Amino acid sequence: MKLSEILVQFSSALLLLFSVTTLNAQQAFHPPVKIGVLPKGKYNAITDVKGVKVGHTTLIKGDDIRTGVTTIIPHEGNLFQEKVPAAIYVGNGFGKLAGITQVKELGNLESPIILTNTLSVATAINAGITYTLAQPGNEQVRSVNVVVGETNDGYLNDIRGRHVTEQDVLSAIQNAKSRYVEQGNVGAGTGTVCFGFKGGIGTASRVLPVASGGYTVGVLVQTNFGGVLEIAGVPVGKELGKYFLSDQLNQQADGSCMIVIATDAPLDARNLERMAKRAFMGLVKTGGIASNGSGDYVIAFSANKSVRMPHKKEQELYQTATVHNDDMSALFLAAIEATEEAIINSLFTASSMTGRDGNKVSSLPKNEVISILKKYNRYQP
Repeated sequence: MKLSEILVQFSSALLLLFSVTTLNAQQAFHPPVKIGVLPKGKYNAITDVKGVKVGHTTLIKGDDIRTGVTTIIPHEGNLFQEKVPAAIYVGNGFGKLAGITQVKELGNLESPIILTNTLSVATAINAGITYTLAQPGNEQVRSVNVVVGETNDGYLNDIRGRHVTEQDVLSAIQNAKSRYVEQGNVGAGTGTVCFGFKGGIGTASRVLPVASGGYTVGVLVQTNFGGVLEIAGVPVGKELGKYFLSDQLNQQADGSCMIVIATDAPLDARNLERMAKRAFMGLVKTGGIASNGSGDYVIAFSANKSVRMPHKKEQELYQTATVHNDDMSALFLAAIEATEEAIINSLFTASSMTGRDGNKVSSLPKNEVISILKKYNRYQP
């Protein structure tokens, strides 16, 4: 190998290491490839949407506990008293999404969104209830719809042990922060697997041109699904020889993906659902196939203060201004791009992990991926 080629490979590896290191130092993360055409937000995270906060509780204990909780909080006020417009789209319904029917019926969200593992949904609901009842102003509340999503991390985690506690969930809510969001093996993504590699939490954002409203769209994902991995259109899974129906994966592609969309665009539930449908296109662009045993859900909400719904009726008619149907296309594109990149980010920021029964999942082989991206002329650090 020529010295120049060695230096190029070394520079690529160093650049990727720098990206991951700066992520750990609470810097925005960008994969070594350009996805889409819209600009990213300042933090390239769901928290680029003003008021949105994200919290994690990560549980890594002994040889077999590899799980956690991730919470997304739409605004800093009392969510029950100031509900936000919301919608849910079901890509494939093999999952345990708590609270879905009321969101679909009423078109609003009145609790933090909580993500965890499959067998900890009940615990998360209890914690969400505890949190809501304790909020000042909620002393008379006797019903609350807590939204909890999940993926099954039972390959790496002792899921039957049900190690997530109510306090773990409350900690993720109470410690939620704006700005930078930790990604990879954290929170609800601690024990997940994606495309046969280590998955996790990923996030990304897009900002619309001023002519299209200047709105921000942020996405956070919990990746635990399979298919045939593509990165910016490059058949990475095929090139690596690791994909659904290949020998290496024993023909398994089941799993789940939770996708949460936030935007500051003033939208009603109907157009939020339309956005959620487009976000699923972002999952498809990464090679996801929504397999039979995959629970793939998209939860979308508007954090715009002008469209919040007061719990107590303050006037006879609820009136608000929302974006026209004709102006939704740019928001659709932003949802697609941010979802695609958030999934890719979850792979690039995750690290190899050994868990229950010695099961091991390796991280995405980043140097090989960079070489593949270069082969297709898509490498763009």
